[in-house]
Amino acid sequence: MGVTGSVLAIDAGNSKTDVALIGADGTVLSTARGGGFQPPVVGVGTAVDALGSAVERALASAGVGAESVAHVSACLANADLPVEEEQLTEALGERGWGRTVEVRNDTFAILRAGVDEPRGVAVVCGAGINCVGMVPDGRTARFPAIGRISGDWGGGSGLAEEALWFASRAEDGRGEPTELARTLPGHFGLGSMYALIEALHLGRIAFERRHELTPVLFATCAAGDPVASGLVDRLAEEVVAMASVALSRLGLLDERAPVVLGGSVLAARHPQLDGRISERLAVRAPKAVVRVVEESPVLGAGLLGLDHTGAAPEVHERLRAQYA
Repeated sequence: MGVTGSVLAIDAGNSKTDVALIGADGTVLSTARGGGFQPPVVGVGTAVDALGSAVERALASAGVGAESVAHVSACLANADLPVEEEQLTEALGERGWGRTVEVRNDTFAILRAGVDEPRGVAVVCGAGINCVGMVPDGRTARFPAIGRISGDWGGGSGLAEEALWFASRAEDGRGEPTELARTLPGHFGLGSMYALIEALHLGRIAFERRHELTPVLFATCAAGDPVASGLVDRLAEEVVAMASVALSRLGLLDERAPVVLGGSVLAARHPQLDGRISERLAVRAPKAVVRVVEESPVLGAGLLGLDHTGAAPEVHERLRAQYA
């Protein structure tokens, strides 16, 4: 089978990278996995070098050279602003992995994996929170999504910090009582929030482990704690706010349109969070059709590549079937 007109699909998150080489008929010819993509930490050049390792393995596995690749469709974490997408497009183009290159934020891969055509909105809540939307004519809706300075609230890291804030104030008397003051330190085998604060501050518990507290927050919510429940409700409101604004920007608010939910927090299907999202979206975007994406994001990167090359619908269907 030849690979003329093939797509090199790249989905690179903070923790891992997936690469798929897709033939002109939609067949997956080879795949490879690599480490995370973190240009803010290691620099653009080093981050792209890490992508190159996985790309080279995928090409070698298929027994082809980069000259056979028509288009590189790369959906990358930390490509949060259009200017960053442009910089990364240039950086990938210099590697010569394909005749054309398009870089998008990795949230677009999750959106495209979850819809039958490039039309709809996705909200992703993992370590952070983000939302993008697209329609077939090429228009998109997006947010900077770089933290509190761009108006963001939520994500696993944000939820953990909020839970710690409420639990700390509950223990020392500044805030209302909450079981979080017991469950959060208990997760680490500690008896008080003071002990947890000390352990985090002095590095006895690694900074990165704070994300472990997000499931504890949801468990405390499920047990009926009002403070934990309030945080979960606020996350639902943030998800709905982002989705409804993106739908409005694209003229989809009054149409039957997909709203795709992804990321570790939303994919966990917490009952209260799911219920609140459905209730509030029914008010703000009553025609929206909600689903949690289960497909691999690299599928979305591949479908975006096939959209770019003008592949026939049956080619898209063949690719999707391989990830079913």
